[in-house]
Amino acid sequence: MANCNKLFLDFDINLNIPKAKKDKLKVSKEEIRTKIRDYFKVNHKEYKPEFYIQGSYKVGTTILTKDNECDLDDGVYFRRDQGVSGTTLQTWVRNAVDGHTSTPSEHRKKCVRVIFKAEYHIDLPVYYLPSDSEHPLLAIKNEECSESDPKEFVEWYKNEIKNTPQVLRISRYLKAWGDHKRDKMPSGLAMSILAANNIKKNDRDDIALRDTLEKIKEILDNSFECIVPATPNDDLYGEYDQTRKDTFMNNLKSFIEDANKAIHEKNQRKASKLWKNHLGDKFPEGADEDTDAKEHSLNALKQSILGGSAYAQKSGNITENNTGVKHKEHKNFGGN
Repeated sequence: MANCNKLFLDFDINLNIPKAKKDKLKVSKEEIRTKIRDYFKVNHKEYKPEFYIQGSYKVGTTILTKDNECDLDDGVYFRRDQGVSGTTLQTWVRNAVDGHTSTPSEHRKKCVRVIFKAEYHIDLPVYYLPSDSEHPLLAIKNEECSESDPKEFVEWYKNEIKNTPQVLRISRYLKAWGDHKRDKMPSGLAMSILAANNIKKNDRDDIALRDTLEKIKEILDNSFECIVPATPNDDLYGEYDQTRKDTFMNNLKSFIEDANKAIHEKNQRKASKLWKNHLGDKFPEGADEDTDAKEHSLNALKQSILGGSAYAQKSGNITENNTGVKHKEHKNFGGN
């Protein structure tokens, strides 16, 4: 079997946001916060915004998309009882950031989105924080505000990766899969929940991903739902129609089939191409060799060196032929 674990670890690095882009994102976040504070000081003094980074950026699952873009969720909180409607509060936040970029900001259902074209976007979900409410109230366009607690999710997910660090990488791989396929694939939030709830640990990330995908399919075949483990504990698949459900499950089935082929493929390059079909061009291309055979050969060489049957030649090559300087048997393996 072609061991692609190192390719996956390199892939995880390739999904990271470059430092220059991350620095620009941080500057943009602070500029937007300043604009919002200044707007409310002048126009609505009784509303004082506070901010909390949430979502994938907060828990470390943000990825660079195939378009080389990324995002950040920055919650805007008003520590007060409800006043104007949630829609009006969202509109005020949009007014505050309007014109900040050349692309008009968007008043979406559950946030205001500021778009930095071909770079990144910053989503601004808006909340009330009433003194008598246990959880924040999320503003929803043209609907009543609803309890939603992103901090609960952050705490839950951080606890999951604390217990099983591999969850973080598997989450990012699943998000990259969704980004590569698109076609109304599940959100990044859903992918992170699926990874945490169904992780099948393994020393190799390629096997861990394949086994986790199989577990996800087993669970979804039984009950097609993805419950958020935080207030309001809603089902992220609740509004999926049959076409969207079928598309996701067909993509999942296809991924599992190719994952199995890749894991049983002896040639690493051929295996990597199977992974790339689902994970995109940021996944590295493997070596055109039988990695299992190479590993077996290296292990045999190691044993011959440790056992004292190997010879070192002037060229630097190590062989078991009776030429060169014979290695002595290694007996000191540590300990007392």
